[in-house]
Amino acid sequence: MRSATGRGRLVALAAAAVGATVALAGCASGDPLDEEPGDGGDGASTSETIVVGSQDYYSNEIIAEIYAQALEANGYTVEREFRIGQREVYIPEIEAGEIDLFPEYTGNLLQYYVPDTEATTADDVYAELEGALPDGLRVLEPSSATDQDSYNVTREFSEANDVTSLADLADVSEPITLGGNAELETRPYGPEGLQEVYGVDVGFTAIQDSGGALTLKALTDGQVQMVNIFSADPNIATNDLVTLEDPEGLFLASNVVPIASEKVTDEIAAIINEISAEMTPEDLVELNSQSVNEQRSADDIAAEWLEASGLL
Repeated sequence: MRSATGRGRLVALAAAAVGATVALAGCASGDPLDEEPGDGGDGASTSETIVVGSQDYYSNEIIAEIYAQALEANGYTVEREFRIGQREVYIPEIEAGEIDLFPEYTGNLLQYYVPDTEATTADDVYAELEGALPDGLRVLEPSSATDQDSYNVTREFSEANDVTSLADLADVSEPITLGGNAELETRPYGPEGLQEVYGVDVGFTAIQDSGGALTLKALTDGQVQMVNIFSADPNIATNDLVTLEDPEGLFLASNVVPIASEKVTDEIAAIINEISAEMTPEDLVELNSQSVNEQRSADDIAAEWLEASGLL
C-alpha cells in the first residue's frame, strides 16, 4: 500500500473535479465532513442517497465497502446493496437506476455487453467498454488491481502432465473436467471457448461457491481436474495451485473498474477514482487474504485499507 497522505487529498480531488481549484489553493484546510449537506461544489446535495452494490463475492464486497466508507467520510448518505448475485442478476438493476455505484471488472463486463469482442489488452478492453455501456451508465477510472477468471490445476496434475498453459491441455490424454459456477458453462471463456481457442474438449461440473472451499475440495479430491478461481484469491498460493498461462487471450484483461449511474457526480467520481489509483494488485490479494484466512469483516478490512492509504 502507498503511504498515508491524509484525508485532505480526497477532499481536494473532489473539489477540483467541480472547478474549485483556485478556491482550494486559498483554503486547503477545508474538509467536507465539516460542511453541511448540499455544500458540494457541483451543486448536488450530499444528502441524496447513493446506492452502492456488490456481487455475491467477498472480494467484490470489500471493494464496494471501501467505496461506501469513502463516500460517507465525505458527507454522502450511502445505502448498501451487497451480495446481490452475479452479473445476470445485478446488471438489470443497475440499468434500471436502482444501483448507482458498483465495482466491476473490465473484461468480463465488456464480454457481457459485447460477447464477440476481439479486445484483449487492458487499454483496448477499457476503450471499447466506454462505448459499450447503455445510456445513463459510465465507467470511472480503472484500477491496476485485477481479479479475473483464471484456470487452475493442482501441482501434481501440472507436473504429471507437463501442463503450465492452456495450450498444453491439448496434449493431455486423460479426460479433463472443468469446475466452476454454473454460468461458466455458457460464458465465452468456458468449455466452448476452450475448444475454439485451444482445441481442448472438457467436461463441466457446476460448483456454486465462486472458487471457494467446495471448488478446492472437488479439485484436490479429483472430482474435477481444472477449476476457475479468481486471480486475486489467496487460496491459489495457499494450496500451491498452478494457474495456467493463457497465451491466446481466452480471458480478457479484467481490471477493477467502477460502473456509475447519472447520480454519480464529478465530485463523487473524483473520490472513487482516487481509490482506484491507490489500489494495487498486491493490495487486493492481501485484502482477500484477510477475509479468507483471517475471517475479518468487509467493513473492518475496508476501514483499515482506507486509513493506511491515507484516504480516511
